[in-house]
Amino acid sequence: MLHTASLRVRSCQHTTCNMQDLTPRAHSNEELPLPPAGDTLRPGMGKPLTIGRWLAAAAGAALLLAFALALAPGAGAGSSRASSIDIVGSGTLAWERVAVRAKPSAGAKQIAVFTQFRPDFRPNYVLALAQVTNRKTGKPTWYKVSIPGRPNGRTGWVRAASLELRPVHKRLVIYRGARRFEFWDGNKLVRSGKVAVGKPGAETPLGLFYITSKFNPSIDPNWAILGAYAFETSAYSKLSDWPGGGVVGVHGTPWPWLLGKAVSHGCVRLHNDNIQFLRSRVPVGTPVKIVR
Repeated sequence: MLHTASLRVRSCQHTTCNMQDLTPRAHSNEELPLPPAGDTLRPGMGKPLTIGRWLAAAAGAALLLAFALALAPGAGAGSSRASSIDIVGSGTLAWERVAVRAKPSAGAKQIAVFTQFRPDFRPNYVLALAQVTNRKTGKPTWYKVSIPGRPNGRTGWVRAASLELRPVHKRLVIYRGARRFEFWDGNKLVRSGKVAVGKPGAETPLGLFYITSKFNPSIDPNWAILGAYAFETSAYSKLSDWPGGGVVGVHGTPWPWLLGKAVSHGCVRLHNDNIQFLRSRVPVGTPVKIVR
């Protein structure tokens, strides 16, 4: 049986909101002075406003404000379909080498090989999209996984025993057209803001990818273009300034005035404040969904 573990949450779609802008401002301790009993407040136009009517109007305005805040992104507002994902989980390899098959069968064609560790000796991570379960035991026997690299969007099947998976609750959503990002933790919108994306001819690719590695670009002066911090993803672009070339990164920038524009070689640039915020909150294996 083929199953997918669904993570469907609601958000604000690709609005121009930022979580820093969504936090209700603390009201001043000063209160509007009330007129003496029996007096009326006279706005610039309209009928005289009695104290009772003034208080009722103020209460109504407060109710409307509370209603608007309740619907605001990050305050429990529903998300669009674009910001939801359907996956099983992400994790590392339990075996030294894992054959990736075209179908969930040991006799199927081998289309790739995963190794347990990267060349820098850090663990390789995988994103599991679906699973096949044993009808009798209900346990998974095969996982459908995302295959990093060109062409983007490739998938294959690996034995369930070869992976050590964990549930996924966090995700990054990149709205390429609106040039904004959203970072979600379950049904909570944690952060959003402007991004720069790939220029014409080097467009940031669309699809479901994931964070494969993280690093601090300051270790090499040649990587200053990556700003304060950097995530490597499983996506590949036509062009890239990423170390090694081709990989689409999600990283900071030394040129914040270019955010909101299509100027990169495929990478997604965030304000350094935003990438620093995400640095410790986005683990390797986090899904990255890039939509139009």
